[in-house]
Order: sequence, then structure tokens, then C-alpha cells
Amino acid sequence: MESQQQILERLDAIKAAVDVLVQKQTVKEYYTTAEVAKILGKAEFTVREWCRHSRVNCRKKNGGRGSYQEWVISHEELLRIQREGFLPLRRTA
Repeated sequence: MESQQQILERLDAIKAAVDVLVQKQTVKEYYTTAEVAKILGKAEFTVREWCRHSRVNCRKKNGGRGSYQEWVISHEELLRIQREGFLPLRRTA
């Protein structure tokens, strides 16, 4: 029979696993470049470059640091990237 301490340890492990699952299943309206990078397994710099070169549909949003703005990507765009890949590279004159 398990001791009370062992039961509490197992419950803590179960709670931690549930917390991870809930965090993964949380759908946000917009994701930061860091969040998208983590979801897609890429570097944040790479995701920012995709935004800068218009390879994904994104927009600038106030980042909470004064007038500093950061790129954000919608949930719908994240799903589109996963399904279809990047937008074609636009040629500039």
C-alpha cells in the first residue's frame, strides 16, 4: 500500500502533466513570434524574418514597452502556415 507521501507526489506529477496539456491546448487570438517559433520548432529570428519579408500574414501590435511594436500572428494564420506553408516571396523593383 502506498504511503501518503507517495500519493501526494503522484498527484503533483499528474497535476503538472495536466497543466502542460492545458497550456498546449489553449488557443489564443494572436501569438508572438516567440510563441510561433516554439510551436513550429524554429528560431524566433526566423519567424521575425518571415514577417519582415511578408512570407506570413502578420501585423505589428504594441508590445507593452512604450512605443515599441512587435510582430503578432493570428491563430488562423498559424493554422494556414502549418497546412499550406509560406506565402510566395514578393519581388521588389
